[in-house]
This record gives sequence, C-alpha cells and structure tokens, in this order.
Amino acid sequence: MAGHSQFSNIMHRKGAQDAKRAKVFTRIGREIMVAVKMGAPDPESNPRLRAAISAAKAANMPNERIDRAVARGSGADNAEDYVEMRYEGYGPGGVAVIVEAMTDNKNRTASDVRSYFNKSGGSLGETNSVSFLFQRVGEIQVAKDGTDFEALFDTAASAGADDVEDDETCYTVVTEVEAFNQVYQEVDAAANVQEAKLVWRPMAAVDIPEDNRGGVMKLLTALDDNDDVQNVYTNADLASLADAEADA
Repeated sequence: MAGHSQFSNIMHRKGAQDAKRAKVFTRIGREIMVAVKMGAPDPESNPRLRAAISAAKAANMPNERIDRAVARGSGADNAEDYVEMRYEGYGPGGVAVIVEAMTDNKNRTASDVRSYFNKSGGSLGETNSVSFLFQRVGEIQVAKDGTDFEALFDTAASAGADDVEDDETCYTVVTEVEAFNQVYQEVDAAANVQEAKLVWRPMAAVDIPEDNRGGVMKLLTALDDNDDVQNVYTNADLASLADAEADA
C-alpha cells in the first residue's frame, strides 16, 4: 500500500529510504484517493482509508498532503481517475513476480511493465499465471516502541489473526484475507499501527543462480522505480540479492 514492497523493504534498509520519500508519498496519496473512491472519505467507516492514513503518518507524510489526497478521492480538483492493476510474470532464472500498480493510463503502465520484463530476460504472463505460487494474506505492521509483544499477540489472536511475527523493525500481524478488517480494527484500537495491507507471500523461496542475479535485480529495480507501481512481490531468495547489492 505504501510502496514498501518485498524488494524495496530490503533496499530501504540499506539507506535508500530518503531518496525514495517523494515516490512513497505519491504512492500513499494514490492509495488514499482510491480508498476514498471505493469507500467513504471518513476513515472511521473506511478501514482501507484508515490503514492508508496510518501508513502516511508512519512515513511522516504532511497532513496537508493527506487532506489533499482525501479531497481528490472525493472528486475535488478534477483529479486523475486511478485504477488498480495486477501483472504477473517470470523473471530471469524462472523466478515468479507479481506487480501491483495504480495508474491513470493502463496502456502506458502495461507497456512499461512488459518492457521491464523483456529487457531483463523475463516474460510477462497472463493474470493468475504465477499467483498460485503465493498466498494472499493480510499484514498489519505495528511499531515496537511502546508495544508489549504478549499483549499484542493476545489481542491479535482474539480477533482471529493467524500469527504475530517479531521482525527486525516492527511486529507484523498476519491474517487471512477474510479476517483482515476485523483484526485490523482490533489491533489499531490497541497499538500503533504503521501500515496495513493485503500482500502476496511466496509459499517457497527460489534460489537465484548467480548468473541470473543481475537480471533479477535489474527487473525488480526498474519496477520499484516506476511511479505507477505500488508493490512488487517475488518468490526469489531476496537475501542473495541484498548481498549482491552490497557487493556492487
């Protein structure tokens, strides 16, 4: 939702977050606009909007920019009409990639994404061509500061969550899609939620042959840098990519 894809999370941890801040704000703004368009401008009655605003505040997005995105989603300022798109394909070495985009020009975005796959040595497929290799789940990221893990676990479990993971920078509550809104509301009332979204989690990581790592890195970087792309997910073993980036 906030543009923090599986790949970009690793890159951000290496110090690239400041350089990406403007793009993160743009992506969050589009998510807020679509959330308002599909629901209501009141975050109390629109869980998706409430989650988007939580992500905006966690990213230190200015309040006036948040308000402007809400206004645009409500139809003010003759704002662009953004639609959600999903693309799927295989990258170098046969790694699976899912791309979530939000665009006001479907032809432009599809052409860009196809070009990235082709230039990296991969191929763009049809919808559902690789999604069977992933699980669709909800993730609710909670700030560690001021949060007791056991209390969070009890709250999440009582609300119907599947698990609570202790990650490097936050706690992540994992839910089934059907339970996502209920769990989010319970966790949001009890803790400092930084981000909440539905994601694609790979069921198994795929090792990337060394001679394909450059192509995979090229593909994921190009996708992550595209303004229309919101999230990128892959079943590639990203630890090897992070090591390759560090050695570059």
